[in-house]
Amino acid sequence: MATTIETPRAPHSVRRNRGVNWEKWGWIYMRASGVVLLILIFGHLFVNLMVGDGIKAIDFAFVGGKWSDPFWQVWDTLMLWLALIHGSNGMRTIVNDYSTRPLVRKILLGAIAVSAVTLITLGTLVVFTFDPCPAGSPADLLPSFCPVNQ
Repeated sequence: MATTIETPRAPHSVRRNRGVNWEKWGWIYMRASGVVLLILIFGHLFVNLMVGDGIKAIDFAFVGGKWSDPFWQVWDTLMLWLALIHGSNGMRTIVNDYSTRPLVRKILLGAIAVSAVTLITLGTLVVFTFDPCPAGSPADLLPSFCPVNQ
């Protein structure tokens, strides 16, 4: 008695061309960025929670002092970029797997792209333009490490 297995349902046709295989590179990116993100995230957690006074030390002054160092600006920006692109690529894969209508798929993929670009842009601006000692602020509202005479 022979049993036949039906062909799996494909949500949309996959075109094979001789150009760049973006699915393969997306798969490779997910693995590579996952490894780098593990290092970045656990380094971030170790420095923020274990070094010094631990979680009690995390306040506005801690973040201001940390982001005044270019090393931590690059560290946090790299973590932001990798995490958002990694998550967006994962969402793209889910949409491609489960969205059956081409128009809905395009709308969802566009929304993912717009939100990723917006969050990456805003997050990068926050990290690199953060000023814990803005000029003209009242001295009683400034952190203790800011010079009073500005």
